[in-house]
Amino acid sequence: MKKIEKILIVGGGTAGWMTAGTIAAAHGERVSITLVESPNIKPIGVGEGTWPTMRSTLEKMGISETNFIRECDVSFKQGAKFAQWVTGAKDDAYYHPLVLPQGFFEGNLAPYWLQHGKDKSFSAATCFQEHLCEKNLAPKQLSTPEYSAVANYAYHLDSAKFSAFLQRHCIENLGIQHVLDDVTTVNGLDDGDIASVETQSNGALEADLFIDCTGFKSLLLGEHLNVPFKSCADVLFIDRALAVQVPYKNADDPIASHTISTAQESGWIWDIGLPTRRGVGHVYSSRHTTKERASEELRQYLTDTGVENPSQYEFREIPINSGHREKFWHRNCVAVGLSAGFLEPLEASALVLVELSASMIAEQLPANRQTMDIVARRFNDTFDYRWQRIIDFLKLHYVLTQRKDTAFWRDNCDPATIPESLKELMTLWKYHHPWNHDFSRINEVFPAASYQYVLYGMGFETEAGAHPLSAKEIKFGNMQFQQNMKHAEKLSKHLPTNRDLLMKLKTHGFQKV
Repeated sequence: MKKIEKILIVGGGTAGWMTAGTIAAAHGERVSITLVESPNIKPIGVGEGTWPTMRSTLEKMGISETNFIRECDVSFKQGAKFAQWVTGAKDDAYYHPLVLPQGFFEGNLAPYWLQHGKDKSFSAATCFQEHLCEKNLAPKQLSTPEYSAVANYAYHLDSAKFSAFLQRHCIENLGIQHVLDDVTTVNGLDDGDIASVETQSNGALEADLFIDCTGFKSLLLGEHLNVPFKSCADVLFIDRALAVQVPYKNADDPIASHTISTAQESGWIWDIGLPTRRGVGHVYSSRHTTKERASEELRQYLTDTGVENPSQYEFREIPINSGHREKFWHRNCVAVGLSAGFLEPLEASALVLVELSASMIAEQLPANRQTMDIVARRFNDTFDYRWQRIIDFLKLHYVLTQRKDTAFWRDNCDPATIPESLKELMTLWKYHHPWNHDFSRINEVFPAASYQYVLYGMGFETEAGAHPLSAKEIKFGNMQFQQNMKHAEKLSKHLPTNRDLLMKLKTHGFQKV
């Protein structure tokens, strides 16, 4: 019945400090939170894209959006553009925006679009955000209050600056105790719980709950508690990344309002625009290509997008071991971030999993050790489901391709590499338009709209069925399509560009809520 009063987070970085801040903001002085991190280990720092959930996460922690944007080299993100994923042609592209289709809570526009609207892409016909992204427009105006939106948005950010920013906020405003030291040993109790971690200079640090944010090493959950790692390399082939930061050609070059993902021979290249630079990287399968060929493709991409003399930049190599722990919470230890698992950065799932994990820990923080096992079972059930749905959704981007030009794309379409859960959904969607009732949880990581954007963006066909649309359904579709075009035209005239808004923000800041 021992109360949970002391929490020790082992490992810093974005995962450690976001978890610390989320719990501290929710529980105040009711629990003591200490974060210990090595002064000799640098964070991986590959996550530069977030989800719209980040706005709520930061606001709950008491962070000013203006300060966050100014200090973390932040730009606005309104979705992702996938280029050359379907056919590989230069004009092959579709969007996964962050705004739901027009009238989404009133009805499903997919049937109407398939029968009456295919002169435009699905996202352009049903959502105004593609029009904003194509013009590099911002999702709000300077007069829009902090964290509020005209168009739903997330962020692109400098992950190293973000981690340092969170650290300062947590220490100065939320009372987190910070210990800079190397952990040498994990000390256990007879019943299997963790008693403390031994540090080089500060001795033993005890706690009631331990949060493992030690990255790929997974020092507590993986190495000490021996929770196995469950690979999904047979489904998602990406296992390497080459990352680089490059300047804009001109200081006033447009800042893309979306992540750009461009398919390559055996992987894809991300391109994220920040106010002062671009973050670019090539993720690829080492089973299908070499580091030399991947580097060559990345240099060519940089050249094609205006980077002068790309050979002057050194590419940082990052290993990717796609998968996750079989359990995320075992005994009195829960893993958050890379220590729990990692997938390729398609759809920016890494940081949102940190947010979701930290939020559930804070919301269901056990009152005592007796209830911890109950919370742990619920946590494991929730996050095992979420990881499986993310794996399915990422695989969906590959199995819909029409590309047959390399073994990488052909192998991705092999039925043996497709999870049964995804096969089942795709069979269903041949005859039923994707909708909310296709999923078993209220809080899905990806809603039905996300599946619609990818499915129909990549040319998937759902049979119209035996009966044509009713007059009511046709009227609804016509009205929503017209309304969407009006929104797109109006917002295109009144919203500033991404760069213009960010420049003004530096001087004036957003209105306070």
